[in-house]
Amino acid sequence: MAKIKTPKGKLVRKFGENIFGNPKFDKLLNRKPYAAGQHGQSRRRRLSNYGVQLKEKQKIKIMYGILERQFRNYFEKADKMVGETGTNLMQMLESRLDNVVYRLGFASTRSAARQLVNHAHVMVNNHKVNIPSYIVKPGDVIQIRSRSKKMDVIVESMKRIKGDLDLPWLELDKAKMTGTVIAIPEREDMQVLVNEQLVVELYSK
Repeated sequence: MAKIKTPKGKLVRKFGENIFGNPKFDKLLNRKPYAAGQHGQSRRRRLSNYGVQLKEKQKIKIMYGILERQFRNYFEKADKMVGETGTNLMQMLESRLDNVVYRLGFASTRSAARQLVNHAHVMVNNHKVNIPSYIVKPGDVIQIRSRSKKMDVIVESMKRIKGDLDLPWLELDKAKMTGTVIAIPEREDMQVLVNEQLVVELYSK
């Protein structure tokens, strides 16, 4: 995952939302729902259209933990695909293996999910895959390796899941720590509060 030098707490407050998915940042936002710094609570200058577009791109990059070159590659692929470029972009980002591991609840954050993939704790269709950017497809089965199922980080993360997943494009078997990709996610099923159209406008200049 892209190395973030700025403290995550400051980034969460900058964007005004818990972009990392860690519950501790929900508490932080409740206590300090404004940007960090001396003038965080004061009225700030209104961003230009370009500034708004750039901020949204930064938010998406940080959220999924990818660098500029990789992000642009995703965008260029999305632009060549049939359909809306912004939706295509988000579908690729959501279909990354590290994100799917996070969505299935095997990890509490995307960065933790990436660690699991990097360290070969995850299998796809019974084959070890240690590439976080691997794009899953409908019908793919993602599972935690047998020797890794008792890891505290995985067990504790799974405890956070109550009932069925609220994601119609994924199916989870908690007992077996196995998930299945049912379909390519529709935009309304992604549960991501970003405006990808701003990124399309930014790159279209």
